[in-house]
Amino acid sequence: MFKRVPTDKTQAHDEQAEKIPIEEFQAKKTRAEKPQTEKFGVKKIRAAKSKAVKFRVAKASSAIAATAVLAASVSFAAISYASVSFLTGIPAAYAEPPAMPGSGGSGPGGSDSLNVTHSGATEISSDTTNNAVSYSSTSASQNSLLVTGGTSTLTDPEVTKTGDSDGDDADFYGTNAAVLATAGTLNIKGGSVVTNGAHANGIFANSSGIINVENTKIKTSSNNSGAVMVTGGGTLTANNVTAETDGNSSAPIRSDRGGGTLTANGGSYKSNGIGSPVIYSTADITANNADLTSTSSEGAVVEGMNSITLNNSTLTDTNTTLNGNSETYKNIFLYQSMSGDADEGNASFTAKDSTITTNKGDTIFVTNTTATVNLSGNTIINNDASGAFLRIQSGKWGTSGSNGGDVTLKADGQGMSGETIADSISTLSMELSNKSSYSGTINGQNTAKSVKLVMDKESILTLTGDTYLTSLDNAADGNSNINLNGHVLYVGGAAITSTDYKDQSAEIAPEIAPESTPSATAAQSETQEPDNKTINIILAVLGVLTIISIICGGALNVYERRKKESGEGEDS
Repeated sequence: MFKRVPTDKTQAHDEQAEKIPIEEFQAKKTRAEKPQTEKFGVKKIRAAKSKAVKFRVAKASSAIAATAVLAASVSFAAISYASVSFLTGIPAAYAEPPAMPGSGGSGPGGSDSLNVTHSGATEISSDTTNNAVSYSSTSASQNSLLVTGGTSTLTDPEVTKTGDSDGDDADFYGTNAAVLATAGTLNIKGGSVVTNGAHANGIFANSSGIINVENTKIKTSSNNSGAVMVTGGGTLTANNVTAETDGNSSAPIRSDRGGGTLTANGGSYKSNGIGSPVIYSTADITANNADLTSTSSEGAVVEGMNSITLNNSTLTDTNTTLNGNSETYKNIFLYQSMSGDADEGNASFTAKDSTITTNKGDTIFVTNTTATVNLSGNTIINNDASGAFLRIQSGKWGTSGSNGGDVTLKADGQGMSGETIADSISTLSMELSNKSSYSGTINGQNTAKSVKLVMDKESILTLTGDTYLTSLDNAADGNSNINLNGHVLYVGGAAITSTDYKDQSAEIAPEIAPESTPSATAAQSETQEPDNKTINIILAVLGVLTIISIICGGALNVYERRKKESGEGEDS
């Protein structure tokens, strides 16, 4: 790139063609007839020599300087390009629901608890400790074991229950359950509970009854028969329980009128019947580190002003058959049946660090209620190409014209993808924070009553279709965290066709199950490629700058030598 300046003094003098040879000067000096000999004396010749040397050094220095400036300009341009690629990655122009746990939803006309009579084949009302004792009942509306007081501990019990029942007493108050506690505290360690009768739930806490069960196996075979259940304010904690239900309307983790508190820590829960979500909540239900599977129904259902919370759990749903008033397939279902089994109010679903898999239908469906959905750090997979991520719309519950949904969805460090749909009587407020990401369309048919989106500057929205928002509150300047991806974002009717989008995919929450789809893998490769190019450009620029430094250093050395040589000639 640069012509090296000779450092050998002899070579340098040979290359100076315009320099006066010393032999010619001496010849001229001997010619007495030439009067101009005195004019070209020794000092004059040396001065000319010095001037020529300075001229050529100055000329070489100018060439070097010009080349260095040119190289620096090229380097600056390369660095600028690398910076743009690094920051943006792409051009800125891109700048019946499940059947009710009850007998079919008899509603407010159900039995009053004051009129309910409980009967147990075995009854415990005071402190008791038993080991490897069997409890059994074959009669309808009779418990195998009834606890009404005291604190009892049963180790490795064998509990069996047959005998059919129907009506609200069995579902609301546990009159046909294998194990029922209406007061006191019951601790069950190990053992098994098996039922084969209609409305024959496994372990049931009602009213002030408290049940703690661990390492126990529970199996129910008939309809309306859950595994662990609370109603009327009961409390039940299940630790490492293995439960499976085969009947219809038989959620393994279940509650009914009056609710209560149910916590499942660890363990495995599986439902096989129609209208049998793995969790049906008219209470406050929490699953920690649990394996939850529904093979034929919804995965998790919240009715009315109640909640489900999943922490580090797996929820897998294959909703194969529509049941009752259901018109759509879905995994997570929040609604109000108006049967009187659950108070009207906000239904809540929260999932953190969990894996949610939908094999058929929508991931989340909301109708005839207000609802809050909190998602944080989950892996969310929908294997149904026609299933939406979130659907909010009217159904067969409630009063037509006012039975849509009003949903607040809060994503904290959460990756999401798919379509969000809302009808004309439904609303959505979506909040993306802490490097959350959403890839899909929101209100793509422009049908929603209102859709509000709030984003912090670290979260990303990537459109896969035109999206319609009523309002957008975005902390990022220039909407630099919104990738239109060739689509249009409408906010309050105004079209946004370009943003200052900058690719932050390496820093945001992972996309939903990226390993499950080739397209996601390809997208990941595309986001990595600009980073590799940037690294190569930066390394090349650093190499060029190093060469420039070496050449300029050599040029300065030559200049200093010639300057010194010229100075010595003049002093002579």
